[in-house]
Amino acid sequence: MNKLFSLFLLFSHLVLAQKNDQFWKKSDSVNHKRINYSSTIIGVGYTGSIIGLQQVWYKDSYQKDFHFFNDGKNWLQMDKAGHFYTSYHIARELSGLYKYAGVSKNKANIIGSSIGFSYLACLEMMDGFSKDWGFSIWDLSANLGGTAVYVGQDMLFSRQIFLPKFSFHTTKYAALRPEILGESFAEQLLKDYNGQTYWLSFSPGNFGQNQFPKWLCLSLGYSADAKIVGSSEIYQNNTARREYLFSMDIDFTQIKVQRPFLKMLFKQINTLKIPFPALYFSNEKLGFKPFYF
Repeated sequence: MNKLFSLFLLFSHLVLAQKNDQFWKKSDSVNHKRINYSSTIIGVGYTGSIIGLQQVWYKDSYQKDFHFFNDGKNWLQMDKAGHFYTSYHIARELSGLYKYAGVSKNKANIIGSSIGFSYLACLEMMDGFSKDWGFSIWDLSANLGGTAVYVGQDMLFSRQIFLPKFSFHTTKYAALRPEILGESFAEQLLKDYNGQTYWLSFSPGNFGQNQFPKWLCLSLGYSADAKIVGSSEIYQNNTARREYLFSMDIDFTQIKVQRPFLKMLFKQINTLKIPFPALYFSNEKLGFKPFYF
């Protein structure tokens, strides 16, 4: 559900955009009109999604007493990887909106990351009043980690050297527990951890390897297989296991384009891992997948 806000931001940014390159070009000085525009989009997304989740997701599970929930060992930490990925990209998007409006890098990062982290913290607080879940320190820590990785890289390097990315494919396990892992493709995209892979892509070209183009990346992935129950490793003779992957990727922000619209588009595409062949290690076995997404 934490992905809803970032998807809303992207959709709103595209819908309200004008069809000229000047609109997409970053302002050289503080542009109050753009600040108002960015703040309005963020405010509507923040408030609307909180109200919507309150009525749709949490309404039937609300309880009066606030409580904690220790889920650090659940789902082989795949959900924590999701929190890290989501918080990173929310911080990136919100900070980017204020940089687009001409706000200085440091101020934009402080404003954007603070809003993003507070939004995710609100969701954790709502979990704390839910009888089905609870406030998770692990979730909050993953949110903080993703936010810190974005801000830290931008402050230290003025660019993102390590890029959290995401890929997904459908699996056979969703049919075993569709109420938990999802029935439709959209539900499985959010719920089936067996089909999700979280990646960290980086280019050796950013570390002095000049013969290695900066747009071409190495990518380390993490996923799960046969994970059907959050707190149990075995379900119907399926034994859950971790998967570690190694593949190639593309950093689209390093592809030189002149049009500001294309730069924006490439930035959005950069949230996804591009399909490539992959080596994987799971259950003490090494394997190869010729096409992995």
